[in-house]
Amino acid sequence: MKYSVEFRPAVLKSLKRFSKKDLVKIKKKIENLGSNLPSPNTTKMKVNNPFHKIRSGDYRIIYEIHDHRLIILIVTVGHRRDVYKRLP
Repeated sequence: MKYSVEFRPAVLKSLKRFSKKDLVKIKKKIENLGSNLPSPNTTKMKVNNPFHKIRSGDYRIIYEIHDHRLIILIVTVGHRRDVYKRLP
């Protein structure tokens, strides 16, 4: 099944601050995420929340999976040292 990828408005705004090199890597990971969804058992975050994460170098892409609508919602993208502090 192919999932469509959607972004929260704040994510699109925050992507502008990344360097071109990092942005290319992050975009490639996000594009790959829609067609090749990794196992939710390996990407699920440990606490009681609906979020999953994938790595892109020093950056983390936090997302939610909406199976009933076949949508992956990108919640936030940021450096690994502070991305978890800004979770909604």
